[in-house]
Amino acid sequence: MGHTGAVWCVDADYSCLLPGKQLALLKTNSAVRTCGFDFGGNIIMFSTDKQMGYQCFVSFFDLRDPSQIDNNEPYMKIPCNDSKITSAVWGPLGECIIAGHESGELNQYSAKSGEVLVNVKEHSRQINDIQLSRDMTMFVTASKDNTAKLFDSTTLEHQKTFRTERPVNSAALSPNYDHVVLGGGQEAMDVTTTSTRIGKFEARFFHLAFEEEFGRVKGHFGPINSVAFHPDGKSYSSGGEDGYVRIHYFDPQYFEFEFEA
Repeated sequence: MGHTGAVWCVDADYSCLLPGKQLALLKTNSAVRTCGFDFGGNIIMFSTDKQMGYQCFVSFFDLRDPSQIDNNEPYMKIPCNDSKITSAVWGPLGECIIAGHESGELNQYSAKSGEVLVNVKEHSRQINDIQLSRDMTMFVTASKDNTAKLFDSTTLEHQKTFRTERPVNSAALSPNYDHVVLGGGQEAMDVTTTSTRIGKFEARFFHLAFEEEFGRVKGHFGPINSVAFHPDGKSYSSGGEDGYVRIHYFDPQYFEFEFEA
């Protein structure tokens, strides 16, 4: 217990091995949409929604300075006037964050100055999710425009596109293979009038290089909101609008599979 509203984002500091305990409380004027620790676990960033007359901001707190937490004053606060942030992750080496916007734009913000280092717009609708590759050199986006796309983490150069027939809510990159898994489906508001077959609620697997789909996994009876590979690459998990989290262990055939272009 601790929050009184929906929780949109959770991130873990890998240097912390203590049981879950609230160490600090940071108050905001609107809902927090994204959050994350930098690579060293010293700096946290989070973005707030544009709602109730309040603007969208990205805030940065340095945990090595207790006064920032005590006074609820970040060392840097970046306003996002044009389009709110809907997903964000730390970039390589913790020098910047990569943010996806409601407009479909991607921005790379400096964690020191707050300036926009790179701006691209490859999606036509809201970016729902951003996940990095294991070595942090690439990341994949999931968008309401029915696609997931692969980008270079440093330049934000667009590399690959994975197309579906329904909004993509989440996408993740395998740590071991050139595979990407996508989750999504018809908009949640339309689920009650849609069968599971028509709604496209399967998790879908694509080859990273060839951009072709090679497998689907059924199970959810509502849109998939989140997908993630296990760090060892031997399983993946999906969370859906139906309220279930499904953990899938890959069959031996998965590891023997060779894609034929």
